[in-house]
Amino acid sequence: MPDRKPPNPPPPPSPGLAARRVAVEIVSGVLRQKRPLDDLLERSEIGTLPERDRALVRTIVATVLRRLGTLRHMLGVRLERGLPKSAPNVEDILLIGAAQILFLDVPDHASVDLSVRLAQADIHASHYSGLVNGVLRKLARDGKTELAALDSTLLDTPEWLIERWTAHYGVATARAIAVAHTQEPALDLTVKSDPAKWAATLDGRVLDTGTVRAVASGPVPQLPGYDDGAWWVQDAAAALPAKLFGDIRGKSVADLCAAPGGKTAQLALAGAQVTAVDRSAPRLERVRQNLLRLQLSAEVIKADAAEWQGGPFDAVLVDAPCSSTGTIRRHPDIPWLKSEIDLKKLVALQTRLLDHAITLLKPGGTLVYCTCSLEAEEGEDQIAALLGRNPGLRHDPIRPDEVAGHTELLTPDGSLRTLPCYWAYEAEPRMGGLDGFYAARIVRTDRA
Repeated sequence: MPDRKPPNPPPPPSPGLAARRVAVEIVSGVLRQKRPLDDLLERSEIGTLPERDRALVRTIVATVLRRLGTLRHMLGVRLERGLPKSAPNVEDILLIGAAQILFLDVPDHASVDLSVRLAQADIHASHYSGLVNGVLRKLARDGKTELAALDSTLLDTPEWLIERWTAHYGVATARAIAVAHTQEPALDLTVKSDPAKWAATLDGRVLDTGTVRAVASGPVPQLPGYDDGAWWVQDAAAALPAKLFGDIRGKSVADLCAAPGGKTAQLALAGAQVTAVDRSAPRLERVRQNLLRLQLSAEVIKADAAEWQGGPFDAVLVDAPCSSTGTIRRHPDIPWLKSEIDLKKLVALQTRLLDHAITLLKPGGTLVYCTCSLEAEEGEDQIAALLGRNPGLRHDPIRPDEVAGHTELLTPDGSLRTLPCYWAYEAEPRMGGLDGFYAARIVRTDRA
């Protein structure tokens, strides 16, 4: 019996193909399944990839989401018959290929070839691998020239958001916000002590408000100081509301909707007796882990903050659930997950939280309300309505010295309003900007 030839071994996988496949799955999860990007990054196969490929996946996905309107426009003019309805993954494959060609430092031939291979390996998209090849080759040939002549500022933000920001902030500011969202932000850290030392260690700089800002490479847990609990990640704007209580050493403070715990850590570091309340057990576990790493203490309670009975407290911080439109710089999936319908539901929840929070305050106690939202209904309008309902409350204006003299961060009535387009840093765009936040300080009088 003649010897049988052993079967040919399968061809080795193309370098970078696994990373692109994971990127397609994550983009599809956001755009088709409306799942949050952070959840997808935690639960996808990205963890099985080498660190270099994990970084590539994050970069590709973030670029697709930041520039989605522009990418869809550029692809649309090259799709004579539109996208195939029977294979939605074709658009996702085209998007990651186009993002690499137009915005990332990836050779065009590799972007095209790997995208075609992705299509060929997809049971639904394989029939359209020729389409993927043709469209991306056209884009590689003349896309960058067309992009340079395109005013894409407003393409990458949903119309409903641009209209809202234009009505509230004006055309120029709305446009500046949209531009800021196209930039990947730096890493902001709140340090326990000696910010100058940690800025030097991490090759960053200290902002006027005390935040250390750096363009760090590699995973955050591998950076100097992480294991020692010397700092935690917190946007410069997010670090401001907890400071508005002033000296709280020895005072009792309730942090409502506390997860993931950055503000809880600030309050504990300032010497307060902190009670952190949140309804999500998994998110509260993150609070506990962060406090343990930072060697800080707080009482952590799982409960609905709009119903929980506790106190009375010297101070209450309400970091309310919101549309999160102020954090699009760091969470580019938000414009494609949220809607005005979501906004109305969140406003109702914020109202419930505020009405309950004031019942937890001692007479003379201070409430700080904040949201990471650019929408007036979740900020200025909420506080105006709260004061209108409660004659026993008074608004306590924030002073310029409490925000390092940055008067641009204060509204005429003395509330905090930060915008992503503030603090531009021309030498390195990533080192500028901050999240969009609103915060107000309210004092309960004896008549409440």
